[in-house]
Amino acid sequence: MTMQEQLEAYKEDFELLGDKDAIVEYILDMGRQNDMTLSPEEKNDKTLIKGCSSPAWMVEECKDGKVHFRVEGSSSLAKGMIPLLLKIFNDRTPDEILSFDPNELYSLGFDKILSPTRLQSMEAFLKRIYDFAKKCKENG
Repeated sequence: MTMQEQLEAYKEDFELLGDKDAIVEYILDMGRQNDMTLSPEEKNDKTLIKGCSSPAWMVEECKDGKVHFRVEGSSSLAKGMIPLLLKIFNDRTPDEILSFDPNELYSLGFDKILSPTRLQSMEAFLKRIYDFAKKCKENG
């Protein structure tokens, strides 16, 4: 599934859910099912996502021409947003990521669902993804 197709699938899910509270519950459910964790050694200043409202860490890898992310968040909402966003961005080529407009995510209504602080956290997460995709593309 392409990044755009995954985004469209989420749009359909969110439209079926209908209201903000149901969408937030959907995201929280994703968090309860999220079993991605990092080892204590991997949670450090280098992997900390700066700008997130609650601590979250990201380990990036560029392998076989694709970008791979492992992420752990500490809040319930972050734990749900991580798998949602990784389904769009993880295991993609740098070109796929860099050609995808992150503003498309707002078509999911995140600006209505998330508080300004949480939106800022999402922006910090996305900045880290795009910065690493650029680095991966440059370094091969």
